[in-house]
Amino acid sequence: MRIGTFKESYVADATLFDSRTQKMWLAIAGALLLLFPFVASDYWLYLACLVAINVASATGLNILTGYTGLVSLGQAAFMGLGAYTVAILQTRWNLPFAVNLLAGGLVAMVGGIVVGIPSLRVKGLYLAIATIAASFIAHFLFANLAITGGTAGISMPPAQLFGMELDTSFRLYWLIVPVTIVMLIGAANLFRTRIGRAFIAIRDRDISAEVLGIPLLRYKLLSFGLSSFYAGVAGGLWAYFFRVVTPESFPLLMSIFFLAAIIVGGMGSILGGILGAVFMTMVPELLKLIVDLLPGGSEYTVFLSPVRTMLFGLLIIGFLVFEPLGLAEMWRRIRRFFHLWPFRN
Repeated sequence: MRIGTFKESYVADATLFDSRTQKMWLAIAGALLLLFPFVASDYWLYLACLVAINVASATGLNILTGYTGLVSLGQAAFMGLGAYTVAILQTRWNLPFAVNLLAGGLVAMVGGIVVGIPSLRVKGLYLAIATIAASFIAHFLFANLAITGGTAGISMPPAQLFGMELDTSFRLYWLIVPVTIVMLIGAANLFRTRIGRAFIAIRDRDISAEVLGIPLLRYKLLSFGLSSFYAGVAGGLWAYFFRVVTPESFPLLMSIFFLAAIIVGGMGSILGGILGAVFMTMVPELLKLIVDLLPGGSEYTVFLSPVRTMLFGLLIIGFLVFEPLGLAEMWRRIRRFFHLWPFRN
């Protein structure tokens, strides 16, 4: 436990950033995020936008699985609901992107609440299978409804801000990253409220939570709704980023990707969702860059590509075996070391 952090009030104890060091690092991170678009190439801006979208969706799944203890493999389907909602509103009515993103989140939220109804009766693997079924139903609807464009999907124009088209990674960066930051702040504050603490109580012991007066069905559905809202907004950002939405854009594998992200990053931690999404997005790209730098790497792409995939899988297994609490726990250990440095005891 840290020393020298005496709090004189509950408000001081509940603050998100309680030390000058944290505020200093927060200011540095903000400055780097502001400077990054002006020094990075299009490729790195593309990756930054993709990471931000994945962070938003992983944070939503962390609310449901990490903080409430409800396993879901339907995150991709909820992202699809948000993406299709944004694409339809943008192509048919040309509404402002802020309205479209909010509508995408709300539609996904309704979908999440419907899917979450079985959560009062089943949990664990049974609930995961129920969410997989919902994922297949969503894929069927995306591929067969006329309004979704069938298997061809929907191509949409870029988002506009004050008449300027957000059609490059540089311009989209100023939309995607701020929205993700707002969602992260919202999630961090959620667990300082009665609702967030109810989620944690349900995760730790749902029967005890009910004895204490927490309505399980209401809070489980609320957790599903909030998680799906995050997924829907992330899906809307995804739609603006790629500008083509098809049924194949949101496969079951994407849901597994996000579940792996919060496990690798650390469940029940906002930082864990961020680190996990960054890890799952960036490591394959870094491995690809390393393979390309190898002598003759481009000539053996067919051989090295599966090796790269296997190495990525081994890294995930290594984290599960040697650090089951995820990257967030590794970061906490580093922080504790420097809190005491140069004194160990």
